[in-house]
Amino acid sequence: MRFHKLSLKNIQKSFKDYAIYFFTLILGVAIFYVFNAIDSQTVLLNTQSYVYELIKMMTNMLSGVSVFVSVILGFLIIYASRFLIKRRHKEFGIYMLLGMSKRKISMILFFETLFIGILSLGVGLILGVVLSQFMSILVANMFEADMTSFTFIVSKSAIIKTLIYFGIMYFLVMIFNTISISKCKLIDLLHSEKKSEQVKLKNPILCTILFLIAVAMLSYAYYCVTIGAKDLYYAYEIFIPIGLGCLATFLIFFSLSGLLLRIFMSMKGLYYRGLNSFTLRQISSKVNTTVFSMTIICLMLFLTICVFSASLSLKNSLTQNLEELTPVDISISKRRNFDEKALEDGWSLEQIEDSKKTIPESFLEMDFDYQNYFEDIFEFNVYTFSDMTIANTLGSVYDEIVELYPFLSYDTAEEFVSLSDYNKLARMYGLDELSLRDNEYAIVADYDQWITIRNDGLKANTPLVLNGKSYYPNREECIYGFMDIASNHINIGFFVVPDEALNAADLYRSLMVANYKGITDVEKEHIEKVVHDLEDNSYALNSTLSVSTKLTIYAASVGLGAMVTFIGLYLGLIFLISSAAILALKELSESTDNKERFQMLRNLGADEKMINKALFYQILIFFLCPLLLACIHSVFGILFCNYILESMGTTQLLTSIFTTAGFLIFIYGGYFLITYYCSKNIIKER
Repeated sequence: MRFHKLSLKNIQKSFKDYAIYFFTLILGVAIFYVFNAIDSQTVLLNTQSYVYELIKMMTNMLSGVSVFVSVILGFLIIYASRFLIKRRHKEFGIYMLLGMSKRKISMILFFETLFIGILSLGVGLILGVVLSQFMSILVANMFEADMTSFTFIVSKSAIIKTLIYFGIMYFLVMIFNTISISKCKLIDLLHSEKKSEQVKLKNPILCTILFLIAVAMLSYAYYCVTIGAKDLYYAYEIFIPIGLGCLATFLIFFSLSGLLLRIFMSMKGLYYRGLNSFTLRQISSKVNTTVFSMTIICLMLFLTICVFSASLSLKNSLTQNLEELTPVDISISKRRNFDEKALEDGWSLEQIEDSKKTIPESFLEMDFDYQNYFEDIFEFNVYTFSDMTIANTLGSVYDEIVELYPFLSYDTAEEFVSLSDYNKLARMYGLDELSLRDNEYAIVADYDQWITIRNDGLKANTPLVLNGKSYYPNREECIYGFMDIASNHINIGFFVVPDEALNAADLYRSLMVANYKGITDVEKEHIEKVVHDLEDNSYALNSTLSVSTKLTIYAASVGLGAMVTFIGLYLGLIFLISSAAILALKELSESTDNKERFQMLRNLGADEKMINKALFYQILIFFLCPLLLACIHSVFGILFCNYILESMGTTQLLTSIFTTAGFLIFIYGGYFLITYYCSKNIIKER
């Protein structure tokens, strides 16, 4: 019982000075519960059936991510415990001096960890239950679900999972504490506060060389993910700049820890002003002894910024594109009239035979009366010419384009649509209609990178010779538009020509677009199910039909956007909290160790305002060091993310960057302020 009382007194005594530790534990428990309770929280949402499948898939992904998150939080808790034990070395030394065995000290730590665990789990779960209700609103908003039947709910499965995961973490902390105490010696415990971390002035020449090497490595890594990004053909090649960036980050902190103090010492006007000499030596000491930690924190902050920005951008872009890129309910594409090489290309005899039939004829073979389900039906054909590849249509700028984009396929046959068919399609899609002379053509595209390529060919006034007649560009820029409905901008470009230009063209594929006859969501869902059931038809298995529906595209886009957003939020919050908490705990531990130093400053005549100002700048610079380098990394990381997103036809990074900055200021800045006020409380004269 006496261990219980002593443990409770120790917790009460440490709570004010180490509020950040308890706050981080509570926040970790709450976030863990919130993201694992999504499945239970969304059961009562009134939405379409396919949305439930998306939410189920998303929660399964989040469950897998939770394992990784628990590992990060486990390391954070053990890291925090290490600082707490270090702070109390003198206390443990007095216990041993009074005759208490290491086993009994371990028992005190056992009960302290147990009480802290119970407290943090209890408060964290209560906070998590409250926050999860707001998460339900966010999920409902993402999936456009009806919340009329929603009620306050507590997820038993999330509670059990949280108790198990954090129970294992606290158990590991107990083992760690026991091992740490068993290795301690009485003399070290009693004199731990008198030991100071020595500021080693590293060889400035070596530090300068390493700094220049690090800058060169970073410059090359930045080049690879920006200007040289188009040369990263294989996915594994991205690990080269990533590895260089990680190593360069370590070298920068290592070299600066040996250079900064010398640089400031040479600036005597700044160094000897006020308490700057004390502050700068303290900062140099911290950076000097935490090079590896600063590297990890910097990289975690970099990941946080990039993950937040990219995930929010992808979600916004996918959602924004849906209405624009799916103007009709269904689009059916069918390959037509295969040539004699079709068997060599992997097509079956049944598919080759089916390619001779139109889309309505294929539906007839499947006993599907499409006119009972579809309205606003429009069917048209897409053609090719044997001598019209992308290389041919680029004309004089082909060599220049190949040099800029060497990995694109330039032998792909170009697609052609008649002017009359395109104008009918444009009216259905709400796009601008075209007007062409009898010797003109236009290119319709919506993929930004390919629009740039196509525009170069158009500006060169590249002629097309079709059936012995030359056709010239109607304008020097592509017309925005598309044929097939999709979730993002994927149309690399097709040609619109006068109808007579296609008299001798090769029929490449047929396309049918239509709307469902249903008015309500239930009716449209029924037609959607009928259409998808066709996939199991024996004839459809050997057909060349390809079906895209608005609901399917919507489900895939919203599902992908939601998964990326929630996983990005989950990992981003954990990385951000872990980074800030490690810095905060390190700073609080340093403040405890430096109480005597601050008291010495008072004895030398420094007033509280000067001391608090020195402490403020000391903590501010310590927090800013990894953040500034992480922000520099993030500029190039976000440019690379933007390059990838543009290749997928998505944008909207600017809005997500501002959102990310808001999260960063609120959480990271909040930890900084709490650390400052807690540290000020620790060092103040009593």
